[in-house]
Amino acid sequence: MAQNHPLPETLKLNKEFKRAYYRGKSEACPFFVCYQVKNRRQGLRYGITTSKKVGNAVCRSRARRVIRAAMRSVLDRFQPDCDYVFVARERIVNAKSYQVAAAMKGCLKKLNDPSKAGAKEKKVPQE
Repeated sequence: MAQNHPLPETLKLNKEFKRAYYRGKSEACPFFVCYQVKNRRQGLRYGITTSKKVGNAVCRSRARRVIRAAMRSVLDRFQPDCDYVFVARERIVNAKSYQVAAAMKGCLKKLNDPSKAGAKEKKVPQE
């Protein structure tokens, strides 16, 4: 049986979500798009958005539940001083939480990889 870790604080304000969209790093996978941005607080926070493109209310609620379950299983891989926003995609409706957790591990690994962050900034051609 999986351990039931308490989830971190959630993002509630529109400006918190917008800050992640415009100032954060993003990584996409088939099930969701993940945005990561440093916060000024001392804790990890997260937010989940599901548009009507995902499906009806039942599908959107299931998508949020699956993302939360995946988060619980990989909670130790999140950076403690960051905000994370997950934007659900249509394919998450048919996904199991272990599949989403595997995708989440990959996204977090790419977002937290220091070599990738440096590579993004160095777009100036060498002479």
